[in-house]
Amino acid sequence: MKSPIKIILGTAALIFSMQVKADAPVSRDVVIALNDVFIPGGFDSTTDAYVIVSGIFPNGCYKWKGAEKKDINAFEHEVTSTATVNQGMCIQVLVPFSKDVRMGRLQAGQHILRFMSNDGTYIEKTLAIE
Repeated sequence: MKSPIKIILGTAALIFSMQVKADAPVSRDVVIALNDVFIPGGFDSTTDAYVIVSGIFPNGCYKWKGAEKKDINAFEHEVTSTATVNQGMCIQVLVPFSKDVRMGRLQAGQHILRFMSNDGTYIEKTLAIE
């Protein structure tokens, strides 16, 4: 007859091995909304311009992935920010973020930047390049 300790340890090892073999949590990329955009001054056509975006993730499953700039024309640009969302257990608190978004070298003049949201709305800012 097997001892109860061996049965318990064998069952625990079986359950643990099933947990290890389970698939990794599924993740997906989503467009995120921003709360604010700060545009520093002093950029010229020979320097790389950047902006600072900030917002709040709804929970700890979200992680900043990056931002993509789409040039509408030489002076209008759309920026879409994305995050990776991991499915599974995560902390249920609001998580603030603040990130630099590189705009690259831009022509001299007034540039309109539209920071697109996941619901079709956007934040519009002006960036002056000397």
